[in-house]
Amino acid sequence: MKKGTERKSLKALFVFLEKASKKNKAPIWMAVAEKICSPRRRRVEVNVGKLSKIVKQGSAAVVPGKLLSTGKLERKLDVASVSASKSARDKVAKAGGRLMSIRELVEANPKGAGVVIVQ
Repeated sequence: MKKGTERKSLKALFVFLEKASKKNKAPIWMAVAEKICSPRRRRVEVNVGKLSKIVKQGSAAVVPGKLLSTGKLERKLDVASVSASKSARDKVAKAGGRLMSIRELVEANPKGAGVVIVQ
């Protein structure tokens, strides 16, 4: 495990993702784990507008950082992130989508089929 993060919750999430990756033979969860464990200054911040451009209908998005509210969300999406601003949560809900934790997404989709990492 990298030494990038100090938060115990992120370290626990890293271990969970690492185990899920090995158990389900899904390398996407290991890639998410490595991005989550990076130092705070390197962690990504993604705007809702970027989700509309990158993620297709029916897919799920993982943001290994913070989801921010700039832009418009034009379609219903399932989004998992480490954290999200209140207005970003409102925009996802208004579009008919669902915002969840990364752990919930892994439990719902252990193989990672149709999941896109947005950074």
